[in-house]
Amino acid sequence: MKRLALLIIALLSITPAALADALPAHFIITGSGYGHGVGLSQIGAKGMALEGKSASDILNYYFTGTTVAPVQDDMDIRVNIGHQLTYLSLKADKSSTMGIQLHQGDITGAITQIPLTATLKFAMVGKVISVSIVAPKQAPVILPASTLWSFTWDGNLTVNKLVLKYGSVALRATPVTKSTPKIELTTTMKLHNQYIYGVSEVSSSWPSASLQAQAIASRTYALSRIGKLRKDCDCNVYNTIYDQNYVGASKEMEATYGALWKSAVDSTTADSSHGLAVLYNGQPINTFFSASTGGVTANSADVWGTAYPYLVSVPDPYSLDLVLNPSYSHWQRVINQSDMANAFGLTDIVNLRIDTRSPTNSALTLVGTSSAGVSATLPVGTFKSKLKIPSSWFELASVGY
Repeated sequence: MKRLALLIIALLSITPAALADALPAHFIITGSGYGHGVGLSQIGAKGMALEGKSASDILNYYFTGTTVAPVQDDMDIRVNIGHQLTYLSLKADKSSTMGIQLHQGDITGAITQIPLTATLKFAMVGKVISVSIVAPKQAPVILPASTLWSFTWDGNLTVNKLVLKYGSVALRATPVTKSTPKIELTTTMKLHNQYIYGVSEVSSSWPSASLQAQAIASRTYALSRIGKLRKDCDCNVYNTIYDQNYVGASKEMEATYGALWKSAVDSTTADSSHGLAVLYNGQPINTFFSASTGGVTANSADVWGTAYPYLVSVPDPYSLDLVLNPSYSHWQRVINQSDMANAFGLTDIVNLRIDTRSPTNSALTLVGTSSAGVSATLPVGTFKSKLKIPSSWFELASVGY
């Protein structure tokens, strides 16, 4: 009995060290594709264009059962270019001859002409936005505060690091839940072409048919969002990949290739008030797009839980082409132990497995198990976001000790 007791004590004394030695130092994940994989594969559009397919061919392929036709698109769209700001400073660009016309309220409000040499400074003070006009060798001019300011300009204007060419800009004091309001900075312009000129989702050096397909898809996306003004951003769309990437006039001003993008956009307009859009049963669809896939696009129901008849899986071999997609046809990520454990909210991870997969073989849920035997499950969207995994098409290649 004494010997047995000593043996048990010895085993207990080495168990923690043994468990520590058994912990993987890192996890190796290999996969293909970049993005959610629903709808238009942008690499796929490039590949089809290189094969001589038209923009309509591309869009009809990736959006099943759709048509491409002109619709009215001459309405204004409001784009958020600055979310929950407390301060903003700007001045007229050298291209300006008239400077900035500042309006208290919306653009129908009283006008203050801002000198070309002056800087406009907006600041959130309590529940209102204060404005000061600062010109060289002059005392600052402070205007009565307001909850809404708007301005127009001529030429180009840099606002919150974006070069703007069209429309107007507004700053609105907007409540953030129950806390002090913040500034929502928005720019308003015509959806028809002014907005699409500034959408930067693919390289402007790509074949014209792929650029046209992207312009049509981006216009359709905007049309599907135009009917609702979001209170949290005072906008129809954000200027980020939360909606689609909007970079202002720098897209069409890009050396050499900017003119190609602008030309592609213009070729997708029917007249001054109508542009081509992707339609299902005669109505603009929810056009989703991502850079590339794991060789097949995803069903919307598998990614977001909502099924759309035009967002179903189709083969996408272009995404696996090393020449077309050098960075993401095949990729590898090495995740260290602490980051993996933090992602699952566990003390450590000794076992990691893909628990469920979609019909297209993308991961849906993952299970991590700690050395204490505690398991946690993560949906793949959370897993990708926390660990910066490019897509849901991946394998758990190995672990390292």
